Amino acid sequence: MDLIERHPILDFSHGEKVSFSFDGRDMEGFEGEPIAMALHANGVRIYRKTPEMRRPRGFFCAIGKCSSCFMVVDGVPNVRTCVTPLKSGMKVETQNGRGRVNLFAEEAS
Repeated sequence: MDLIERHPILDFSHGEKVSFSFDGRDMEGFEGEPIAMALHANGVRIYRKTPEMRRPRGFFCAIGKCSSCFMVVDGVPNVRTCVTPLKSGMKVETQNGRGRVNLFAEEAS
């Protein structure tokens, strides 16, 4: 992970280090930080592809006002990852298009 460790003006601390998955790959981040921050620290720059043109989108506003960071989190599409806190064991996936809710996911598992 590539994170700022010291800052000349700001003081900050990280939560407990946790594991999560992104598109099937194991990654680490800090509990409570925005999912987008953990992804960025792990080198992920594309979070979704637009519905019509399939254009890649990534981190943009960082305050939950745009749709650039929409991803599928634990099977739920359109999650704003810039404002959603990371938790241990989360399954994060790149969102293609508008996203789909798999109504039969629980029945299959």
